[in-house]
Amino acid sequence: MANYGSLLLAMSAGGWIGLIVAALVVGAGIAVLVTWQVLKKVSQTRSEKKLDATEKQVEEMLQKADLEIKQRQKEAILEAKEQDLKRRNEFEQEMKEKRAEQKRVEDRLNRQEDLLEKRETEISRKEQSLEAQKNNWTKKNEEIQKVQEQVSRQHELMLQELEKVSQLTKEEAKKQLTEEILDETRHDLAVQVRNLEQQAKDEADMNAKNILTLAIQRCASDHASETTVSVVPLPNDDMKARIIGREGRNIRAIENATGIELIIDDTPEVVILSGFDPVRREIARLTLERLIADGRIHPARIEETVEKVTKELDQQIKAAGENAMFEVGIFGLHSEIIKLLGRLKFRTSYGQNVYRHSIEVAQLAGLMAQELGLDVNFAKRAGLLHDIGKAVDHEQEGTHIQLGADVAKKYKENAMIVNAIMAHHGDVEPKTMEAVLVQAADAVSGSRPGARRETGTGYFKRLEKLEEIGASFKGVDKCYAIQAGREIRIIVKPEQVDDTQAVFLAKDIAKKIESELEYPGQIKVNVIREFRSVEYAK
Repeated sequence: MANYGSLLLAMSAGGWIGLIVAALVVGAGIAVLVTWQVLKKVSQTRSEKKLDATEKQVEEMLQKADLEIKQRQKEAILEAKEQDLKRRNEFEQEMKEKRAEQKRVEDRLNRQEDLLEKRETEISRKEQSLEAQKNNWTKKNEEIQKVQEQVSRQHELMLQELEKVSQLTKEEAKKQLTEEILDETRHDLAVQVRNLEQQAKDEADMNAKNILTLAIQRCASDHASETTVSVVPLPNDDMKARIIGREGRNIRAIENATGIELIIDDTPEVVILSGFDPVRREIARLTLERLIADGRIHPARIEETVEKVTKELDQQIKAAGENAMFEVGIFGLHSEIIKLLGRLKFRTSYGQNVYRHSIEVAQLAGLMAQELGLDVNFAKRAGLLHDIGKAVDHEQEGTHIQLGADVAKKYKENAMIVNAIMAHHGDVEPKTMEAVLVQAADAVSGSRPGARRETGTGYFKRLEKLEEIGASFKGVDKCYAIQAGREIRIIVKPEQVDDTQAVFLAKDIAKKIESELEYPGQIKVNVIREFRSVEYAK
């Protein structure tokens, strides 16, 4: 019973707990439900309030938008009215301008119509006047024909009378008259030719002198006469024995290595180097100077020094050729031609350095070509290369003109450059004006006072030859070469040579001088004819 009672008590306690738990669960659910309902009502209330506020805001915004739309409509209407008014004003202004332009055109057309009417009236008047003149000319022509017929009849009568009086036929008289007219015409023509030639010569001389003067002024350079031998100074006379060496081995080594002859004589403290090749002579001079400065003079040292100096001189020659090319202002020359130009630095002609002479000729020819409107670069190139043959004339046979032309052809120079080289001494006819300028520039450079050295024997022979050429012509009485051979003055016999023949005599003498004599610059041929009549009153 006790166990049954405790069991019942335990069962009753568990039921109450379950009931309590159930009650708590139901209570919690009811609480949740009630809370949800309350929250729902609160949310609905808030949403309704927000909706009302939003509706009010929307209504306000709609009202504002409506007002703004009405305002913009008004502004658009006003702007459209303004644009319309503006376009109307522009249209009216344009129409006014077009009406004014149309009026001006109409006025111009009216004036042109008036002018055309006036011109038509004048033309009709001129036509009437021409028609009247034509009629008058027709009448005059008829009268002239009648007069001509009368003159021709009278002319025939006069010819018949003249034939009777002169006892000559018409053909004989015509022939005699023709011969007289031809003689007079020849004389007048010779006088006119002489005057025209003199005038042309004066003008040509004046223009040529102006161009040459300007070119020489713009290309002023000094001249120094050079010799064909080199002199090496010695510190003392004892050095001569060291140069000669034991049994002459040193001097033989120098001569064999350089190809230059050493002249050691009684002249104090100098050694003379003699040879035709200027480059070899320069190598010998530099070698000897270095050996003297070094003090070691023996065959092995000589050969070493010659080899070293030769290499250095080759570089100097190339540099000299490039300097000449840059100084003149031309480019594109072959490297071998540049070296030959540098070799001209050691070449002289009548004491004038050919290197400086070639540069000067190029500059003079370029300046004259510029004054005459010719090809300046072509003239400079031809002037620089005109004596290039002198760089090899010691090594090859032939004139420097032919050798220079061969060099230019070998290294693909222009055919006109070759012609200028061959024509610079008149051996061939120049084909271009630039070639003629090279001739003139060469003569100017070579004929400057002090530019070239001339021996006394050659100078006197040239003067004698000049006088001999002048005296070889018929009618020459006396002949004198004056102004250092730059002028020949010829006095003719007046009874054998008249004024007309004197003109042709001067031409013939000048041509013969050009063909038979070589001379720098130009020679003036001055023919003088003077007739004097002397009588004594007793």
